[in-house]
Amino acid sequence: MPKPESQMPENQVRPDAQLEKRTRRHFSTKYKLKILAAANQCAYGELGQLLRRENLYSNQLRDWRKQLQHGGEDALSKSSPGPKASKTPERKRIEQLEKELARAQRKLRLTEDCVGLQKKPCRCSISRTMGTNRHDRA
Repeated sequence: MPKPESQMPENQVRPDAQLEKRTRRHFSTKYKLKILAAANQCAYGELGQLLRRENLYSNQLRDWRKQLQHGGEDALSKSSPGPKASKTPERKRIEQLEKELARAQRKLRLTEDCVGLQKKPCRCSISRTMGTNRHDRA
């Protein structure tokens, strides 16, 4: 539990809110093409300076080159990080509805079985009472 403002000592360091929230950087296709062209023009030893100036990593440059080689400029415009979803939202909804249907069918079978069990003792008790009445009459 954080301390109230009045109890915090004066020498307490307060972090900057901008530094606390880190976000993923997104690069436009135009920027990626510009950096790739500049990297291809670099002489031996100049690539590191370019990467430091642009605040990039060598693996980003490598990935962009692969994307450009395999898929062209369209592959560079990929904006969402991470793997693609294995299921579409429609497919997820279908699976959810199938699970609900299976659950409802199990519940229905259980209810039908319970009703069937409730009917059986009634028949037995009716036949017993009828049988005792017959013997009482005789």
